[in-house]
Amino acid sequence: MRVVLASDHAGFDLKNALVPFVRSLGYEVEDLGAHEYHEDDDYPDLVRPAAEQVSNDPEHVRAVVLGGSGQGEAIVANRYPRVRAVVYNGESRGAVFNDLDEIALSRQHNDANVLSLGARFLHADEAMEAVKRWLETPCSGEERHKRRIEKIDRANVR
Repeated sequence: MRVVLASDHAGFDLKNALVPFVRSLGYEVEDLGAHEYHEDDDYPDLVRPAAEQVSNDPEHVRAVVLGGSGQGEAIVANRYPRVRAVVYNGESRGAVFNDLDEIALSRQHNDANVLSLGARFLHADEAMEAVKRWLETPCSGEERHKRRIEKIDRANVR
């Protein structure tokens, strides 16, 4: 599997920490930028190539995209067919369950193929733990989940 990473200025440093980390997990990695820090860059321009790669080959490509909150990046990614992006902003303080369980469920139940991280809310170690959990969790393949994913993908056809 190939993992592509993309970030605007808000996630620039965290993306640069994640690229070698994801490689160390044994994945083929492509850094789509930003390759230089520019405070005025626009996240849609940087997320678009990552979303396009996942959309074109969702069986073999996943993406990790980063921005300030991760919300806008997920919105951009989810505009592409066959892309199912989810946002992770770290552990909810006082949560009843571990938010990393949400990451696992996004893979198990929804076959999420883009993880959008809110860099302003995460430390590097938290982001690494979340990315590792997300990449290592398989889709369950259960019939009910496959049926629902097919409905999601049909709703996103242009």
